[in-house]
Amino acid sequence: MTRPDGSAASGSPRGQPGMESGLPGRPKGFRLGMGMAALRPAEKPADFWRAMRRLFAYIGREQGLALVIGIILAALSTAFNVVGPFILGRATTLLFEGWLAQLQGTGSIDFPAIGRILLVALGIYVASSALRYAQAWMMVGIAMDTAYRLRRDMLAKIHRLPLRYFDRTPFGDVLSRVANDVDVIQQTLGQAMGQTAISLVSLVGTVVMMLRISGWLTLTALALLPLAVVVVRGVVRRSQQYFAQQQTYLGYVNSHVEETFGGYLVIKAFGAEAHRLQRFDQLNQTLYQATWRAQFLSGILMPLMRFTGNLGYVAVSVLGGYFVLLGRLTVGDIQAFLQYVRGFTQPIQQMANLATIYQSTAAAAERVFAFLDEPEETPDPEQPVPPPRVVRGHVVFEDVWFAYEPGRPVIKGFSAEAQPGQKIAIVGPTGAGKTTLVKLLMRFYDVDRGAIRVEGHDVRAYRRRDLRRMFAMVLQETWLFHGTIMENIRYGRPDATDEEVIAAAKAVRADHFIRTLPQGYYTVIDEESTNLSESEKQLLTIARALLANPPMLILDEATSYVDTHTEALVQRAMDDLMRGRTSFVIAHRLSTIRNANLILVLKDGDVVEQGTHEELLRRGGFYAQLYKSQFEV
Repeated sequence: MTRPDGSAASGSPRGQPGMESGLPGRPKGFRLGMGMAALRPAEKPADFWRAMRRLFAYIGREQGLALVIGIILAALSTAFNVVGPFILGRATTLLFEGWLAQLQGTGSIDFPAIGRILLVALGIYVASSALRYAQAWMMVGIAMDTAYRLRRDMLAKIHRLPLRYFDRTPFGDVLSRVANDVDVIQQTLGQAMGQTAISLVSLVGTVVMMLRISGWLTLTALALLPLAVVVVRGVVRRSQQYFAQQQTYLGYVNSHVEETFGGYLVIKAFGAEAHRLQRFDQLNQTLYQATWRAQFLSGILMPLMRFTGNLGYVAVSVLGGYFVLLGRLTVGDIQAFLQYVRGFTQPIQQMANLATIYQSTAAAAERVFAFLDEPEETPDPEQPVPPPRVVRGHVVFEDVWFAYEPGRPVIKGFSAEAQPGQKIAIVGPTGAGKTTLVKLLMRFYDVDRGAIRVEGHDVRAYRRRDLRRMFAMVLQETWLFHGTIMENIRYGRPDATDEEVIAAAKAVRADHFIRTLPQGYYTVIDEESTNLSESEKQLLTIARALLANPPMLILDEATSYVDTHTEALVQRAMDDLMRGRTSFVIAHRLSTIRNANLILVLKDGDVVEQGTHEELLRRGGFYAQLYKSQFEV
């Protein structure tokens, strides 16, 4: 049990984090190709430039200067790399001319001059490598810092969101934004940003150096550029749909495996193994086909680009040799130019790949910032009412109206008063509004009309934290975290001693089953609590509530998962726990609330009856019908 503020309440989330059963969703993923990780999601951003401006503004708050420096370092590193072949070409020219002079007997090879040129080239390449290392170090730091801040802000946002958001948003979607979408942004910052600068500078620098060597050779090489663009666009466009299908069906397969693993007892009980295997084979076959086509198209891109580059290489070699014979170019110039031609198509290929990465990043950024822009719960009052030193437990509902959706009220004019120390039972059919009353009392939602007063003050006048510390909750669905049983019970009061924890467990009749476990109170509960039965988990949450020792209690079907024999034992412990405390008990088993001071009978959001158990039975109304229906055979 854990309080809603995290200090002492019990309950469970509305669903498990992750992908909902049977709804595989649209996960994002990466593929390796063209030298770096490329994203292949099935969605595109609604407004690319707005999303990217927002992302860069977020980065710039703390890492703007570092990002600019990182891009500059990448540009300088690439510029040095581009100059390298030109300098090496001068060494080749000196070597070739010296060799010819030596053959003709007119001179010799100037090795000192060649050595000086090679030392300069070595210095340039060392400087390029050092700058590239520094750039990678900075960009990785920026990526890690941005991902850290985004996740920190998103987690803080979760605590400020109203419960209404989680009622309409699948937990798996929130988890996907925090994990997958931030990973997409992190990958882009760590790799794509620097690669963008490298590709641009490499492309521009290569063209500049080619023009410096020979305009005609440059035109010859550029003549094949349209063909290279057509090849890249055609292959990327065809492979895009298969990568999207691959990621979609990867989600289907993961969901199917997760669902099968989670429900294997039911599958075996109904003999549905063959059907599950058949369905898995269908999904896996589709995934195989999509992956094969995507990888094949991605794989042939490099050979096609190499073929296109080789055409330019051949054309430049023939024309360059002709220019050498005419004396218009040197051998070193041709050697340098051929190196530039070899690397000319690579930046084009990388930039085509980067375009799809940025599309993916913008889509991820839109989802992240849409989450951060969600309306937050109403702020606490600037001058809140201080919590009373002694909480007596006086609660009044005054003409409360509430609707989850406008025009469809769930609670209609509800009025009731709970005196200090009373046990108030709330009963009624499913959907009558029982749990909604508890949510309003704890300010998970605010009333539309009327007021709820605790200790004479409207609940909206308190800080939420102060209000919720007056209560402890035990809900129908249990929530236990990964840790020992001792730690789970102590969650209700972190400063409790081991003896107090054991005493609470004994009071709710949980001590016996705990001691039968391999490590007793130090048995570790796994993530899904599958090593405990539902009845045992509920006993632990009740022990957590007892240890918290709250002024007021909210019990929402707290014994629903407890067997009949254990329920009788737990009920006595619950009666001891509720003695002297104002308690709100939501119950479907009406036999458990016969000793309530006041029973409120809800139907369609209205209190149709109220009174004690005996009074309501004598009236023979709706409550009497509910009570008798539980004993009919």
